[in-house]
Amino acid sequence: MIDFFFAQYANYPASEIALELIGVFFGLASVWFAKKDNILVFPTGLISTFIYAYLLWKWELLGDSMINGYYFIMSIYGWYHWTRKKGDVEEFPVSRITKKEKQAAFVIFILTLVFVYLVYQYFDKFINWFNYIDTFLTAVFFVGMWLMAKRKIENWIFWIVGDFISIPLYFFKGYTFTSLQYLIFTVLAVYGYLEWKEILNKKESDQEAFLNNNSL
Repeated sequence: MIDFFFAQYANYPASEIALELIGVFFGLASVWFAKKDNILVFPTGLISTFIYAYLLWKWELLGDSMINGYYFIMSIYGWYHWTRKKGDVEEFPVSRITKKEKQAAFVIFILTLVFVYLVYQYFDKFINWFNYIDTFLTAVFFVGMWLMAKRKIENWIFWIVGDFISIPLYFFKGYTFTSLQYLIFTVLAVYGYLEWKEILNKKESDQEAFLNNNSL
């Protein structure tokens, strides 16, 4: 059983295994903080994405590497976005996606698909079935990270779909630790959606009560 899951690490440099484990740790911490709507999602995410951007590029998983490079940039943006306040009130609290943002998300998804496809073609990397899935996942995760940075509850839907597909994908690629990470990511993403929904429902309930009191 142990050989089945971890035999592929026999020929890996110890430094890469250590880096992958560190990336997994900070990746899990980042998703946990995201679930709690805690701004520490971003500094922990920066560490994890930096490590994975390096490792995945070295492993020639170009789409995956670009995802993490993009995460790194969006984590900086999200960190700034979440800290913005008007007085003592958060300027951008948890909210639902608007019609305009849905259109923007669709454009981001399509442009990402095209871009990653062209990158794989340029480097002649469409050599396995999972390269095509990787292209699709890159687009899914690009939209998910953009929505998280904007604090939209729908970001969790994209994470759930992408994380779930990534579990067998990374296992077949030979990265068992990362596959297990995505299994935990999927569970945390489901709970994250439920917790953000509770926050959003409470906010909407408070707003409704405020309006009702003012109308009396």
